[in-house]
Amino acid sequence: MIRALAAAAGAAVAVGVILWKRQPILQAVATDQDSTRTMPAPSASSVSALVNDAGSNNVRAMLNTIRWAEGTTGENGYRTLFGGDLFDSYAAHPNIVVAKLSNGKPIKSTAAGAYQILYRTWRSLDALGLPDFSPRSQDLAAVELIRRRGALQDVKDGQFARALVKLAPEWASLPGAGYGQPEKRAADLVAIYKGQGGRVA
Repeated sequence: MIRALAAAAGAAVAVGVILWKRQPILQAVATDQDSTRTMPAPSASSVSALVNDAGSNNVRAMLNTIRWAEGTTGENGYRTLFGGDLFDSYAAHPNIVVAKLSNGKPIKSTAAGAYQILYRTWRSLDALGLPDFSPRSQDLAAVELIRRRGALQDVKDGQFARALVKLAPEWASLPGAGYGQPEKRAADLVAIYKGQGGRVA
């Protein structure tokens, strides 16, 4: 009996260690599950405001900077799946689970498009009423994600460093994200941002 209990306890500890070790991998594909989102969920009336915000020079520069960090600046960026393969239709988020190695660790993700938006993150934006997963819809969704992180006004005001800190939990490629994926350097990001016409206050 004592040996059986000891074996069971050892197995429980082993399972606990395995689960603990897997947490960075799970976090790497769960950037939409984060308490640092400070703004309420979107409403359909938010779309017109997002369209206006998307036209801001600083916001456009930040969107392009995020795309550079996520590796989706090329011609096919808006139809890029996690890992680099392409999807064919903009009718809806493709919701394709892709398994890849990142820093030597296996990661499964539904990330897609220019901003590598997870499927469940996309569904959390249903209230916006975006009709498809077209480039325009992806841009507006990304602006909404910036707003939900409480960083939209910082971006518009040229507070790039402050915005970057707030946005790191949303995009794993940003410095300090901590999701176990390669992160870009802040100095490189600000250079891209300025090169895209962004203003730093």
